[in-house]
Amino acid sequence: MVESTKEETPAAVPEIGDVEGEPKLTILRICTNHFQKLKYPRAIPFIISNEFCERFNYYGMRTVLVLYLTRKLDFDDDTATVLYHTFTTLVYFMCVIGAIIADSWLGKFRTILYLSIVYTIGSGCIALGAIPTWDLDARAMTIAGLLLIAFGSGGIKPCVAAFGGEQFKLPEQAKYLALFFSMFYFAVNSGSFVSTMVTPILREDVKCFDDDDCFPLAFGVPGVLMVISIIIFIIGKPLYKISAPAGNMFVKVSKCIWTAIRTRSREKTINPREHWLDYSEKRWGRQLVDETRILLNVLKLYIPLPVFWALFDQQGSRWTFQATRMDGDLGFWTIKPDQMQVINPLLILVFIPLYEVAFYPLLSMIGIRRPLQKLTLGGIFAGLAFVISTIVEIQLESTYAIIPKEGESQLRIFNGMNCDYRVQSNIPEHADFMLKSMSMFEEKYLSVKGKATYTYTLSSTGPGPNCAVPEEQRTFELEEEKQLSYFIRKQDTGIGLLRYEDDTEKSSKGYPMYRVLGNTASNRTVVFRDIDSSDPFDRHKNGSYVYDLVESYPSEYEIYIDGELTLTYTMRLGGVYAFIVSDIDGMSTEPIIVTEPNSVSMLWLIPQYVVMTLGEVMYSITGLEFSFTQAPESMKSVLQGCWQLTVAVGNLIVVIVAEAKIFDAQKWEFVLFAGLMFVDMGLFSILAWRYKQIPLKTYDEEDDPNATLPIEEKDQSGLDNPVFKKSTDE
Repeated sequence: MVESTKEETPAAVPEIGDVEGEPKLTILRICTNHFQKLKYPRAIPFIISNEFCERFNYYGMRTVLVLYLTRKLDFDDDTATVLYHTFTTLVYFMCVIGAIIADSWLGKFRTILYLSIVYTIGSGCIALGAIPTWDLDARAMTIAGLLLIAFGSGGIKPCVAAFGGEQFKLPEQAKYLALFFSMFYFAVNSGSFVSTMVTPILREDVKCFDDDDCFPLAFGVPGVLMVISIIIFIIGKPLYKISAPAGNMFVKVSKCIWTAIRTRSREKTINPREHWLDYSEKRWGRQLVDETRILLNVLKLYIPLPVFWALFDQQGSRWTFQATRMDGDLGFWTIKPDQMQVINPLLILVFIPLYEVAFYPLLSMIGIRRPLQKLTLGGIFAGLAFVISTIVEIQLESTYAIIPKEGESQLRIFNGMNCDYRVQSNIPEHADFMLKSMSMFEEKYLSVKGKATYTYTLSSTGPGPNCAVPEEQRTFELEEEKQLSYFIRKQDTGIGLLRYEDDTEKSSKGYPMYRVLGNTASNRTVVFRDIDSSDPFDRHKNGSYVYDLVESYPSEYEIYIDGELTLTYTMRLGGVYAFIVSDIDGMSTEPIIVTEPNSVSMLWLIPQYVVMTLGEVMYSITGLEFSFTQAPESMKSVLQGCWQLTVAVGNLIVVIVAEAKIFDAQKWEFVLFAGLMFVDMGLFSILAWRYKQIPLKTYDEEDDPNATLPIEEKDQSGLDNPVFKKSTDE
């Protein structure tokens, strides 16, 4: 190519590298004028704006999804995790389908437009299903909406960036193209950052449809942004360069591999070849065979990659659930559990320039320069992030409720009287103890097989007729794996014990739970008035006898008995409370903390997010760059599609582990993933060490006349079709 250019250059015109100044400047002016005529494509702002709105929708919806699944649809944490990662898996599997549709049928513009409409319908289904007053099947609407979003979002994902790249003329606008991809990546993370901040606020700080939160608005606003993205995309149509479908290389590669496998099974003994793909040369030509070999050579390195995404995408599931068991109160502001996800896009925007300016030069000083080394280090960072999350989880366990296991039972005694009692019993290690007025006794570890009965006697230590109790033997009945509670209260002319099965486990939603225990002569009205809200209102109205656990909202409350204020109390995230209400010697309310509220600050999650994001920037961007540079020109889109598939497989790993439910404690699942990541990077290191790049040959029609022909111009043997050959000769 260089020699041809020189031959076409008139002898009188010196080359740019000539020592004579004037001709050199003349050529530079010509080149400069040529580049100035190619202005930055006016269509790009529409594509960038479209991407910002679409990512706002996707990440905004996904940020609050697991909390919606648990708090409104009543799925448990494991099922919600499975649904979340199954959805993410489908999104990335659909990337391949979207690429095939765009390249083989509709083209990129129509694929983006049509699937965006499908995407919007899916967002609408979830938002409408979340409206409680419409009495729709919220679960069915949510599942249908997630399927539509997966098809829409996954389908347009491989098309938008490529469609933007097609607006540039290369190589003249190569620098403009680089700027576009930087802007595009910035739009992706900006949309993620803004939506991750905003949607939790819409979810929790807005009250709608008589609920304490507003999931319809949290899903609806991102849905509106998706409508806006479609409008923006359509407005820019007159400015777009729209290319017709050119055939999907992913399909061709698949057919090439299938042909090789099928032909090899027939001809292995009679027609041995150097490489098994060579068996498809007749049908598909030497060039496609060699490029497919290069593709498969790179794909061997992809085998361990899904494990990273299995860890990375748990930021939106397991790490969010971890945040619900922590305290987000900073004094001046309360962090919402799902808002912790905003750290990732925020840090990405900070780390990308820092890596180029500082981190990579420092890594280079210790010998980490090559892409595969950076990928390995990025994976190790992900493993370290899960080690940190394991340490945090161990600290959190001390704040969790203790649930009786096999061979164990729990006993709690609540004293609703205004007297102290001495209790003498045959309870192991509690033969003689004091039970204070308006207080609780508990034993969390009692050895019980099946059922057990303990005897006890009460004796009052205080004066007054209300404290008198007959000296008689009573019994406690306990059952294995159950929490049994007894409430001492005035009954007729004596003292009675009310027995009920307790539940001290924290709410899966992270909200406080409480129960009212009433020692009153009649059933009185108990009101909890939320005074933390801008407009104080009565949140709960109960009778004063024992009621089931009530899930409340973290706030400060005034507690009224028959209209009389008896207590002002703050219920915090994760706490389980009992309120003893008494009208003996006047109205009174005594709070008892049965399970401690969340006490570990949510800020302790920041280190694991920082380390994970350090790994992501090194892993994701380096991996994309490596895939792009190693692939032949015709295979770049195929390799990018395979990269997206590693994300899908990674989420599938999380689904399998969560569905298996092999661990009783979350910390062991975190340990599993951390260990799996380190082993995985060990395997990747071996593959990287053995990896050798296959050089790409250049082909022309003389070397391989069958290499560049479209398939319709080849006969079944892979040779030139005689019909086309004849027309060419004529």
